[in-house]
Amino acid sequence: MNMKIVEEIKKYRPCNAQEQRDKSVILDFLEKNGDAFLRSNLLAHMTASSWIVNPERTKTLMVYHNLYDSWSWTGGHADGETDLLSVALREAREETGIAHVRPLSPEIFSLEVLTVDGHEKRGEYVPSHLHMNVTYLLEAEESDTLHVCREENSGVAWFTLEEALKASSEPWFVERIYKKLNNKL
Repeated sequence: MNMKIVEEIKKYRPCNAQEQRDKSVILDFLEKNGDAFLRSNLLAHMTASSWIVNPERTKTLMVYHNLYDSWSWTGGHADGETDLLSVALREAREETGIAHVRPLSPEIFSLEVLTVDGHEKRGEYVPSHLHMNVTYLLEAEESDTLHVCREENSGVAWFTLEEALKASSEPWFVERIYKKLNNKL
């Protein structure tokens, strides 16, 4: 187990009741599951997401996620990697095509336990499970070239912070996650 990420999560200061409860759940999960960073844990596994903003903090970069049929943040599975900031950066680059994305801080920006409904992935059924998610705040220039990652999304676009809330068709994410991220800016 990577003690560095556990220590980072322990020192993270939750901004609301959702984060306080989710922090406890994530720490308990990490303590009890040696395979926490692997998708082979079919009940739950660690993931990393990012809220990508422009330097003025007036826009966020989102992808149209095919699986969820909605505009959403970037992120993905740890797949054995315990440096979740590296996972967030990798996923941001893969999903958007941006080359020059950087963390505004190496510290955790947000924590959440996310539900994932059962679905098909590459012809195989993936049962419903939880993502124990760590979010980082990243920055990129709007002028950077964007590319769609056809395997996962069908669009990449900048939205004002308010437009991002309207673009997402996932009410729980809008109310519990995206509004929180915008407010924390």
